Amino acid sequence: MKNRIIIVLVLLSVTSCQLFEKEDARTPVARVNDSYLYQEDIKDLVNEGTSKEDSTLVVQNFITRWATQELLVEGAKRNLNEAKLDDFQRLVNNYKRDLYSKAYLEALVKRSIDTTVSFSEAARYYKSNLEAFKLNEDLIKFRYINIDENRLDFNDLQTKFKRFNNEDKRELDSISIQFKSYALNDSIWIKVSQVLNKIPVVSLENREQLLKKSNFIQLKDSLGVYLMRVNDVLLRGSTAPLEYVKPTIDQIVINKRKLELIRDLEKDITKDAIKNKQFEIYN
Repeated sequence: MKNRIIIVLVLLSVTSCQLFEKEDARTPVARVNDSYLYQEDIKDLVNEGTSKEDSTLVVQNFITRWATQELLVEGAKRNLNEAKLDDFQRLVNNYKRDLYSKAYLEALVKRSIDTTVSFSEAARYYKSNLEAFKLNEDLIKFRYINIDENRLDFNDLQTKFKRFNNEDKRELDSISIQFKSYALNDSIWIKVSQVLNKIPVVSLENREQLLKKSNFIQLKDSLGVYLMRVNDVLLRGSTAPLEYVKPTIDQIVINKRKLELIRDLEKDITKDAIKNKQFEIYN
């Protein structure tokens, strides 16, 4: 019997040592009473390339915030009444359940959902909700090139840019590396504000020129000459074209599918639990 007791004590001692060794494997950097902050908790705080002084400041500020929060939590546990602490614990438990359930549902949805929205499905949604797709800013279909006005082939380039038949498109695209900047795809709708941000020579004073359909514009600044052509215009308050809002419609349709799928999954999970005697309601 005595030998058994000794063996048990030895085993307990070895187990305790192993537990302490496991704890000691982490390097503590700060302590507040019985709570520790470890090296692994702060290892991703500082971005690569940050100076030593800035890194030290970031880490010190984090440690101070951590310590302050720990002290406040401990103070709350000591000083708040039991009813309030119970309320907080219920909130923590509810939040934990929400996190787990949402993560699980999102994983199930990701595995099952169809994220392809056909053009016909988007068109049906678009026609049923036209009032939701009023433009809040002006759109244009537009192309431009920025070139040096002293180029020997300037007039030839200008002619090809204005005419812009299939052969002109191919040729301009093939030499586009020579342009200071350019955008030759004039088949898509873009915001006028994007043009203002992209092309410095276009300003609030001359932006009205962009709002004239089939308009050719030539402006010059210190960077060279900008040749611009406006193919089409849609003014603020007009109904946005389907091709412009389709990405938004796609997201709306996918989100609706997600909500429907989540409702179906929740029903199926509950039904299966009742069937398998995992869920019961007592009268």
